[in-house]
Amino acid sequence: MNVRRRWFPFTFRLAMVVAALTAACAPATQPSAQPSATAPVAAARPTDAATAASASKPAGAKPKVAVGSKDFTEQLIVGQMAAVLLEDAGYQVDRKLNLGGTAVVNQALMNGDVDTYVEYTGTGLTALLKLPVQTDPQQVYDTVKKEYESQFKATWLKPWGFNNTYALTMRQDRAAEMGAKKISDLKEKASGLVFGGTQEFLTRPDGLPGVEQLYGLKFKEGKGMDPGIMYQAVDQKQVDVISAFATDGRIVGLKLVTLEDDKKFFPPYFAAPVIRQDTLAKDPQIAEVLNKLGGKIDDSTMANLNLKVDQDKKEPLDVAREFLKQQGLIK
Repeated sequence: MNVRRRWFPFTFRLAMVVAALTAACAPATQPSAQPSATAPVAAARPTDAATAASASKPAGAKPKVAVGSKDFTEQLIVGQMAAVLLEDAGYQVDRKLNLGGTAVVNQALMNGDVDTYVEYTGTGLTALLKLPVQTDPQQVYDTVKKEYESQFKATWLKPWGFNNTYALTMRQDRAAEMGAKKISDLKEKASGLVFGGTQEFLTRPDGLPGVEQLYGLKFKEGKGMDPGIMYQAVDQKQVDVISAFATDGRIVGLKLVTLEDDKKFFPPYFAAPVIRQDTLAKDPQIAEVLNKLGGKIDDSTMANLNLKVDQDKKEPLDVAREFLKQQGLIK
């Protein structure tokens, strides 16, 4: 970027030099949260534009932030977590939760209808960027971070710790009857089985088409379902196998069996906030607020939080606020 050269009075230039030397000697701050051992690590750093915007912004002025989410339990909880964290930090928040599937929410981000939402690295890699499946968590994170910044003008912040990968699950009695412990065990039996999954999973390359191709199997029928109905359907024997989410508490609650992905088909799906670059340029501190949850939520914790909504019928906002208070992240 070309910058016009301007001449300043000597005293003003001297003051600038002193300020720069003072800043250089100041101690560095520590990261707000430590990522988990298995989660990818983010090295977030404000852009020059963000720093300039922050310097010119009136003291105390904070932009309104629109927080979005997809249309299933976990997304409602993490969406509320992002909103509550921002509100606690003094931001006005416009909640645009439960918008729909991945394509809908991502388009809202691209259009500027939402400023941020929590996405999954594997989803960003395959469903949105249309890139080949990768299995290394750090490699996947680095890829989506780089490509989002160049293609979507959006930035991935620190992963929150949990990996909500896809999982094929069955009722315990049905799996035992078939001797199915891993996905490859279904190869000779799939033609007689009904599969239930979200509409996205039935068509995504990292979903049913990819599973059937890699494992060399073909289900008798694939039924597209709402995520909530999907678990009911397998429990009530309306379908034989479903595409569950690994951090969904209903897997434990309904005593379902997760089949081992023995050919390692599914990529990692670590959750992290994605934010528009122009939003971050207005106020880089938004990233600091959302990064407070970096590495704070493991898989079992997220599953238990989901279960509080799905089984105990608590509101996502109440579950989110309770967790954040327990972690000492909000007042």
